[in-house]
Amino acid sequence: MIVGNQTVTMFILQNFTQDPGLQVALFCFFFSLFTVALMGNGLIIATIHSSPNLHTPMYFFLVNLAMLDMICTVSILPKVLQSLVADSTISYRGCISQMFFFTWSLSSELLLFTAMAYDRYLAICRPLLYGALMSPRVCVVLAAFVWSSGMLIALLLTGLVLRLSFCGPNLITHFFCEIPPVLLLSCTPTLLNDVVTITLDMILSGLNFLLTMVSYGFIIVNILRIRSTEGKRRAFSTCSSHLIVVTSYYSTVLYTYIRPALGSTGLLDKAIAALYTVVTPALNPLIYTLRNKEFKTALKKLFSCSSK
Repeated sequence: MIVGNQTVTMFILQNFTQDPGLQVALFCFFFSLFTVALMGNGLIIATIHSSPNLHTPMYFFLVNLAMLDMICTVSILPKVLQSLVADSTISYRGCISQMFFFTWSLSSELLLFTAMAYDRYLAICRPLLYGALMSPRVCVVLAAFVWSSGMLIALLLTGLVLRLSFCGPNLITHFFCEIPPVLLLSCTPTLLNDVVTITLDMILSGLNFLLTMVSYGFIIVNILRIRSTEGKRRAFSTCSSHLIVVTSYYSTVLYTYIRPALGSTGLLDKAIAALYTVVTPALNPLIYTLRNKEFKTALKKLFSCSSK
């Protein structure tokens, strides 16, 4: 750390624990999740790419979700693993880069959930118009909007951090460079950062969650009108996985960014942050594919072709 008129060039990330035994156990746990996240999401992309029958809007958006999960995982977990067994410091540039890619993936994922809910709404509630309203061109436009909007939000929030001065404490009370705990270390006022961060999070999380719930409200009403039990079961099975992921994801993100003590991270806050940065990217492939017969059939064909 360099103090005085200069700025901090290195930050220290706070570990979950100082107990060597627990650090080893956490390293094994996070390394397992890291492997599962990369392999699981990679398999989703490879399976859908190699299976023409899966080239539909639902699976197109699932590929985008897998890519965002991989960006989130790669931007966070390698440094977490390093901090558990070796050096727990991160350079200023490394911190800003981690903050940018994490914010990009998080913002884009929240927008993508709304697009996925809209896709399911059209498929179940407007099946006759589905082909026209969710054409390949519309899917590409929606995906481009999701990725570009997430990038613009990340550029804005990280750009606001770049204007701050860090000349005092350099201990980030978190296991990665998330915006709220980093703002606590600034030597300059962070009111603008706080207002913009909370406003964008309320818009991203609150508005997108509302739109998603409205879509699923129409979906549930439409499903209940289906007379056959098998029809209801099939309709619910295509939506339940997405609804589970959305609910858990939004609740943890809202808790992290909208609370009275902005950036005050205790053990509970770290555990909740780990849910949407580490656990969710690893579980998404399992949640979305275990109950999906189409995907499991395509996955078996992919493995059989690979073995041959």
